[in-house]
Amino acid sequence: METLYHQTNKQIQEVQSLMGNLERTDRQSVHLLENELLGRIEQIFNQLERLEILASKEPPNRRQNAKLRYTREAQEREREELMSRTFTTNAMSFVLIRTLTSIPIDETLQLNSNLHNAHRGTHKKMLDVANMLGLSNTVMRLIERRATQDKFIMIGGMLATCVFMFLVIRYFG
Repeated sequence: METLYHQTNKQIQEVQSLMGNLERTDRQSVHLLENELLGRIEQIFNQLERLEILASKEPPNRRQNAKLRYTREAQEREREELMSRTFTTNAMSFVLIRTLTSIPIDETLQLNSNLHNAHRGTHKKMLDVANMLGLSNTVMRLIERRATQDKFIMIGGMLATCVFMFLVIRYFG
């Protein structure tokens, strides 16, 4: 079960890196990359279903140990990712943003909606697996509520920033 879990995590990371590559590809290869992404996401779904079946067969004490091990691994992975990240100056970021924003809007919106639907299904499967591993429904609801609150805070911050920029431009511009 652990090898399947690690393979699934590895495939999820590969899908995330392919999504990063998607922004840099040209028009002709976008569809090929999109098909590859959808195929890999389908493989992840199949592996999650197998993990769900295997997790339901595990005794409760092993589920708790697996949950603790998963959280430790996730924290270590996040720490390593932050430590290996290279930071650039704002001038370099502006140049990169200007070169990366030449993606056609219609294709990007269609791809994002397809990937969002696939991500939503993956998210639900991961929550089901986490529930099988021993997370209670109360904790799952708290996590989902926190995600919703974070989304509203982000939207409010974006709106406040837009209003502030409008006021600055109106009175000083």
